[in-house]
Amino acid sequence: MAAFLEVQNLTKSFGTTTVVKGVSFGFNKGEFISLLGPSGCGKTTILRMIAGFENPTSGTIKVDGQDITTLKPNQRQLGMVFQAYALFPNLNVGDNIGFGLKIAGMPAEQRRARVEEMLKLIGLPGYEKRYPYEMSGGQQQRVALARAIAPAPRMLLLDEPLSALDAKIRVSLREEIRAIQLDLGITTVFVTHDQEEALSISDRIVVMHAGNIEQLGAPHEIYNKPATSFVAGFVGQLNNLNVTVLDPAAKTVSIDGQTITVPNLAASATAGAAATLTLRPEVLWVGARDGNDITLSGTIADVTFLGSVIRLRVSLGKNIVSLDTFNDQRTAPPSRGEPVTISLASKDLLALQA
Repeated sequence: MAAFLEVQNLTKSFGTTTVVKGVSFGFNKGEFISLLGPSGCGKTTILRMIAGFENPTSGTIKVDGQDITTLKPNQRQLGMVFQAYALFPNLNVGDNIGFGLKIAGMPAEQRRARVEEMLKLIGLPGYEKRYPYEMSGGQQQRVALARAIAPAPRMLLLDEPLSALDAKIRVSLREEIRAIQLDLGITTVFVTHDQEEALSISDRIVVMHAGNIEQLGAPHEIYNKPATSFVAGFVGQLNNLNVTVLDPAAKTVSIDGQTITVPNLAASATAGAAATLTLRPEVLWVGARDGNDITLSGTIADVTFLGSVIRLRVSLGKNIVSLDTFNDQRTAPPSRGEPVTISLASKDLLALQA
């Protein structure tokens, strides 16, 4: 089956600077896709090229089999939601939502019915007479979403629509956006620099870095099986362990004088060489645990109380690792300087390419 959204060898240069470097991907109809990466990685530029606000230097963009690379934005049948709401301040909510319908020539009665339908969809029935300045940021962004959806576009494009909102509203609205997307079955491309947003609502994620795709996959694949050190470090927290190779054949290394076996140690490793291993905080456990074949001794370097979770930093010597434990109201958290044994499964140690 052909991809509903297909991007082939997409490149964008501004003068001598290339910000998108031959990017290719394809997604199915109805998928929620996130373009995730730090500022300047090219994710918003890709979205703007899909929308038609930027012309590619080279490459093609197809939607539902149609080549839209050179079409004007209003010829693409795509809906766009911007970071800064972009509502018309002189129009009330109803007129903002119905603006595109009016331009398209929809009769007034049908337009009113569609606006009412959109207001119910975004949870703001009865707000059609209000003006943007009378609404909160979250409400304004809901109106912007309704305006984008009202003309029944083939695809929805969201350019960091939650970044201007406070944390609680951001979480609530991202869940609403996902629920609306699933209800409508509309293919959606969502640009964000927030890894939690991308992991929580996406079907698949494109991790961008310096104009290139580092990895494309489902959220659990991106997090649990990062393809590169950049992905591992950018998506989620990561512990880096500086070790010395002892016996490459036996796959043994030394961590601050403690010997462990690393099954996925690179075949090219040489005795006495320095190496770096990585592991997620959640694979570490205080004390022994079934299935954990590595134990390490250390001391508590720092304790951070976060309510339901206590974050520990454990010094193994020169290496310090972070891990989280659940808050047990019956037991006081450990103290700085206290000796501790931590354990992990050797299979959870990651050896990543640069």
